Amino acid sequence: MTSRADRLQPVVDLAAEKAEKATRSLADHQRQVVAAENQLAELRRYRNEYATMPDGLGVAALLNRQQFLLRIDTAIVQQLGEVQKRELALARARGEWADARGRAKALDTVTSKYREQERKQEDRREQEQADERSQYRRAPRG
Repeated sequence: MTSRADRLQPVVDLAAEKAEKATRSLADHQRQVVAAENQLAELRRYRNEYATMPDGLGVAALLNRQQFLLRIDTAIVQQLGEVQKRELALARARGEWADARGRAKALDTVTSKYREQERKQEDRREQEQADERSQYRRAPRG
């Protein structure tokens, strides 16, 4: 007959696998947030550099510059949205990771308790058997 801990082990293994998958997903989402933030910082830096360049000599050059700055501003706004989207996904991944990790730890704790109970029961059985054997040895032979 298999023990409760042995019967529960496949569930523990599955929960651990899900926790590992959630950990990998969390790390991936963190990398995506960092990449999106870096791209945003690069756009802002580029805009600042372009905005501080000396003015062109003509009206056409000034209009081109203003249009280009407007396109960069639009890209910055879009990238801000991307950063926010990535941060929300990261928050969801963090919650899923915490849930999966919590389930895995709880199942591991339960399994450990079952194994400890089983070990104690086995120790009691062995002690009872040892006591019984010692009684037979001491019994007077008649």
